[in-house]
Amino acid sequence: MKNMLAMIVMLSGLTLASQAQDLPISQIMIEGESWELIAEGYQFTEGPAVNAEGEIYFTDVPASKIYKVSLDGEVSLFSDQANKTAGLMFGADGMLYGTSIGGKAIVKFDKQGTPTAIAEGVDCNDLVVLADGNVFFTDHVNGKVWNVSPKRELKEVAAEIAFPNGLIAWPDQKQLVVADMRGKHLWNFVIAADGSLKHKQPYSTMQLPVGKTESGADGMAVDQIGRLYVCTELGVQVFDTQGRLSGTLSKPQQAFLSNVTFGGTEMNYLYATSQDKVFRRKLNTTGIRYTK
Repeated sequence: MKNMLAMIVMLSGLTLASQAQDLPISQIMIEGESWELIAEGYQFTEGPAVNAEGEIYFTDVPASKIYKVSLDGEVSLFSDQANKTAGLMFGADGMLYGTSIGGKAIVKFDKQGTPTAIAEGVDCNDLVVLADGNVFFTDHVNGKVWNVSPKRELKEVAAEIAFPNGLIAWPDQKQLVVADMRGKHLWNFVIAADGSLKHKQPYSTMQLPVGKTESGADGMAVDQIGRLYVCTELGVQVFDTQGRLSGTLSKPQQAFLSNVTFGGTEMNYLYATSQDKVFRRKLNTTGIRYTK
């Protein structure tokens, strides 16, 4: 009963309009629009992140490099010091944060692409950076989620997830969603004022490939009304504000689909990293940035 009440409170931040109706995937799809190739020739692309201008940064994990995609589509090297960084996200401070798998650290890159650790000695995979400076990251090695506070204090905030991978906050920045790559659930938490996570719930259930028990869930994105976009083995599964599956966007190619984010000047392009390539697709919705 306590958990049920917590979920009711959690949902109170959504608009009445979004609670009152289904949100089929047809609402965001645009006739004639499909995946468009943006960049190729990499070893393993990951961590697409959008800056304040709508430009996209992504990482080539094995090469330990981070690239920038300008608004006109030009790709340039941002950093060759990534040390196998996987997850990326810009903070409200305009700085790029990342999960350095090679360095076992959460890092912040300066404008020249040089990283500085804000948490060290950690197993890390993906991260989300809130407007207040709180950083949450997944630790797939130990099945945990961690918080780095604005004061750079590190603490464990969730455990007992088989393979926590992608994570994202809802637009109100009061709830956190964590994808389980080896399971079928998206786990939802309420974010407390001190950065801890409460009221763990298996809020959404992903579709699984026939005959399999693992979703392959990886990176996630969210749009302005709270739809969740989750990279899975079947494609980008889209969930509405009530946790229901709206539908699935097909993969841009058959290779592994690692992550998605919204970008562009109007934040209406969904960018996707998939193995050796980066793609984008225009949608009838807009993404968000975490601002105060």
